[in-house]
Amino acid sequence: MKPNTIHMKSKNLNVPTINSGSMADIAFLLLIFFLVTTTIVQEKGLSLLLPPKTDEQVDVPVNERNLFKILINSQNQYLINGEVRRNLVGLKDEVEKFVMNQGANPLLSVSPEKAIVSMKANRGTEYKYFIEALDEVKAAYYGIYASRVGLNADQYLALDHSNPVQYDLYLKGKEGIPMNISIAQPD
Repeated sequence: MKPNTIHMKSKNLNVPTINSGSMADIAFLLLIFFLVTTTIVQEKGLSLLLPPKTDEQVDVPVNERNLFKILINSQNQYLINGEVRRNLVGLKDEVEKFVMNQGANPLLSVSPEKAIVSMKANRGTEYKYFIEALDEVKAAYYGIYASRVGLNADQYLALDHSNPVQYDLYLKGKEGIPMNISIAQPD
């Protein structure tokens, strides 16, 4: 007698395969989708126009009367025209008065064209304190420009430079009063 054997028929099983030719296309489309829809955070810096680098240093004589000095030490304290301060209260008004003196007060600038606001910080100064002082000085200048054309500083800064009428108003405000801010190398 033959032992009970079960015979199984061997079949070639066809395993279904996925066409991988279109996988690269799908990955490429997903990559493009994420590149287009993702927003990239851009760091904002200071918008300062730096002078071109020159090999020669030229010493320009400046009358001390025409200098409004702001020094910031490593403990983030201000020395404004020789007076120690903990904050910037009143700085904007002082800069406006200094620039627009027109020679009336012998302790302030001779004229707006010659007035220079000199800023200097220590290497240990936090950026926040330097930027706050620079913002106050710029606000003073923009306040001067705006008042000359009958606007407030926010309205003056919002003038559209692509509109010829508004751009003329912008230029009229700045006429004859350069924003002379000298930023010295830190110690």
